Amino acid sequence: MTNQQQDAALQNLDRSLNKSVDNNLEKSEEKPEPMSAEQLAAAVMTLYEAGVDGDRTAFEPLALAMFRYQYQANPPYRQFCDARGVRPDQVDHWQQIPAFPTDAFKKELVTSFPKEQAVMANLTSGTTANKRGQIFRDKLGKELVFAANRVMTAAYLFPDQAQLEQQNRRCRVLILAPSPQMAPSMGMAMGMEETRVRFGADNSQFLLTKSGIDIQAMIRALEECEASGQPVAFIGATGAFVYFFQACQKRGVSFRLPAGSRIGDGGGYRGRFGAVDRQAYYQMAEQVLGLSADHCINVLGMAESATNFFESPLRERIQGLPASAPRMIPPPWVRTDVVDPVSLEPLPAGEVGLLRHFDLSNLPTVLAVQSDNLGVVAEDGSFRIIGRAQLENGKISELPAQRTVGPMGDNKIFRFLENYVNFSIRFKMGLVTGRKPRVAAAADLAMGADCPCGEGIEQLIEHQEGCKNNHIEQK
Repeated sequence: MTNQQQDAALQNLDRSLNKSVDNNLEKSEEKPEPMSAEQLAAAVMTLYEAGVDGDRTAFEPLALAMFRYQYQANPPYRQFCDARGVRPDQVDHWQQIPAFPTDAFKKELVTSFPKEQAVMANLTSGTTANKRGQIFRDKLGKELVFAANRVMTAAYLFPDQAQLEQQNRRCRVLILAPSPQMAPSMGMAMGMEETRVRFGADNSQFLLTKSGIDIQAMIRALEECEASGQPVAFIGATGAFVYFFQACQKRGVSFRLPAGSRIGDGGGYRGRFGAVDRQAYYQMAEQVLGLSADHCINVLGMAESATNFFESPLRERIQGLPASAPRMIPPPWVRTDVVDPVSLEPLPAGEVGLLRHFDLSNLPTVLAVQSDNLGVVAEDGSFRIIGRAQLENGKISELPAQRTVGPMGDNKIFRFLENYVNFSIRFKMGLVTGRKPRVAAAADLAMGADCPCGEGIEQLIEHQEGCKNNHIEQK
């Protein structure tokens, strides 16, 4: 987008806000005219169009307008705010907007639209494995979540997309996750398909099948890219890559992927990369795939908040900026705050606390989400995650929990999927000789009673198919 187009987009946003939002620099006795969901969505889309480097000043008036809308349209959230004695006419700064806890999504159907209009569902990412909640989005919400993450993915995982396309070298995107054909109702699957289509070459593919990761197809794809010079974009859970790297090292298998290849790994276990630390993970990526650390991009996704956060090193390298420690930079439509684990009051920059996200993409649910991730926010608004919070003597400790957490959280269904992927990698890599999977006898393919087998993955898919309608009917 040119500077002229960006200026025009921001002017349109200003006009939209000025029609319905009072000047928030000083309080007015008159109640501002409420914005409709359609007006709010259009204003948020304008922020997306301006990109991750767009103007940030429009966030606050739009956040206040969205809070007013959600207070009226979302009964569980209104009850939550009333219980805390906070109403829209008492709020004049985005940090004062009450943040809905991630755990509360398990107990309520939290929507700012009529429930029968839901078109998309995601399982919650909270830490209580025995309880599951769902996040529903309507048509507007689905458009917002996809649009927001197209912008974020382009900016941080594919910041060199224009150069790659000029060279006719689109990445071959290899995805270690379910496809929409496997799990049509899974938000993660739909998001991965968006990435494959928008950023990948025609030979991009999903590698997770009902029998686990297709190791043979994965090795063949890596070898083809080595030979052709086509860059690879490897996308999946951090733990899956750790399993793959360790299996390759054990068998002396390595690849030298072409320049421009990268990894987008989800989770990172909130501060630890599976059974290894960050530096060990980078070393394995270099040894097994020939990738440098600034081409290993960790991603944070939460079902409760629409926008995915990406670490910044690849974007900084492409832009020619000085290298910095990996950090996540909220875009103009998001603010991330850190609060005291006990009082839940905002903390100064640099102090460890619970991360709280204010995401304008959350129009169909709640703008402000209180996570249980411990982290640190810098003066410039960027943040890094330290780990998942843990309780000690009934209080939240400033030290992270030791138990690892996958990219979608400590959820029973996603724990199952994560274990299924990792087990299939470990088992099938055991059949690899050199780079070639050997032909296995039928007995070899009987993976054992501890394997989350095809029947289990079918149950997962059936659950995803039926969960949305069942949950809504129960409400």
